Amino acid sequence: MGGMSVDPYREIVFDKDGEGPAGQAADLVGLARRGVTDLIVFTHGWNNSPSGATRLYSDFFAPFPELLAPGVEAGYAGVVWPSMMFTDEPVPDFRALVTVLPEKERAIVRLTELLELAPPEEAAFAEFGALLRELAGVGGEASLGAAAEATGSGEDIPAFLVADPMEMCALFADAAGTGAPPARFGDGPGRLWKGGREALRQATYHVMKRRAGQVGERGLGPVLAEVARAAPGLRVHLVGHSMGARLVAYALRGLPGALRPVRSMTLLQGAFSHYAFAARLPHAPDRSGALRDMQLRVRGPVVACHSHHDSALGVFYPLASLAARDSASLTGPLGRVVARDPRWGAIGWDGFQGVPGAPRRMLATVLRDGVPASGCVSVDTAEAVRSHSDVRRPELARVVVSAARIGRR
Repeated sequence: MGGMSVDPYREIVFDKDGEGPAGQAADLVGLARRGVTDLIVFTHGWNNSPSGATRLYSDFFAPFPELLAPGVEAGYAGVVWPSMMFTDEPVPDFRALVTVLPEKERAIVRLTELLELAPPEEAAFAEFGALLRELAGVGGEASLGAAAEATGSGEDIPAFLVADPMEMCALFADAAGTGAPPARFGDGPGRLWKGGREALRQATYHVMKRRAGQVGERGLGPVLAEVARAAPGLRVHLVGHSMGARLVAYALRGLPGALRPVRSMTLLQGAFSHYAFAARLPHAPDRSGALRDMQLRVRGPVVACHSHHDSALGVFYPLASLAARDSASLTGPLGRVVARDPRWGAIGWDGFQGVPGAPRRMLATVLRDGVPASGCVSVDTAEAVRSHSDVRRPELARVVVSAARIGRR
């Protein structure tokens, strides 16, 4: 492919439902028949366009040929799926949502108009709330329970979407630090609409969260299973950034238990719960993480690279997670909310939590001594990764190669 830094390279394409063109698995099997021993599959999380994803892959893969051990024949693949930007910026370009949610164009256009006009009428806030529910695929039911039943997954329903719209905007304004909370919205609509911007960010985040899991489980997982059946000797190494980390992790759920083609998985600034792999949640001992025991479907290590410089995961992800469960808790400045309640942390912020025996390593230690041979391991990459999108780093390429056991000694 023109402009790609490595060869052979393939792209695996999925739509929002995890459907892709016929023959993608056969194309990957063809690489194995050409002598490829190890296939490195990278999934983007924040690119809005296929070309942006391809540039990311080319940059990330560039150091690999010089890092590989003699005898290793590597092939490369990039997953392209319709995602949206999840950034450190306080005001994303919401119009860009139309590129990944074309079926919601009318709602997106009207939502952005309301945010720009900031009308004071209560009816405008009611319309805003209804449009948010439309965007997120939640009906007009007045209760969280009814909304959960309508979509089939209560855990994926943001509680704020079924709250009073004006109260929702006020709570988000307070949590995001846009000003001191007044007495029952008495300071006019401006502050409320600032909270509305954050509410829209959170609604679109949850749309992409569900989509990433679905594309992983229904799209990438079955493709990898087909490859494993036809080319059982091909070693697959999964890499995911941001929401793409969630996608590759959920791909493990789409693999039949008897098939284990994945030899390593590296999660770069993963935008999903740090308790996802937990056998038991510390705050709810009768419950487990959504990906409990999925690490057992990986023959080698599952590595979570995390950095405290990532404000998208340190600030906006906890707000999204907290709001999804309990909009009434959005009181006080966000920093205090996050600090006092670790339930809402991201795996790309502080690594695996609730996984007994999972070691924690500094990046320098891993680069010197290598990644442990199996199990979950957290790697603090803060010395190299300074923001959510800062993953075009040769140090991270070295972590992937170490986890895959394909590097020079």
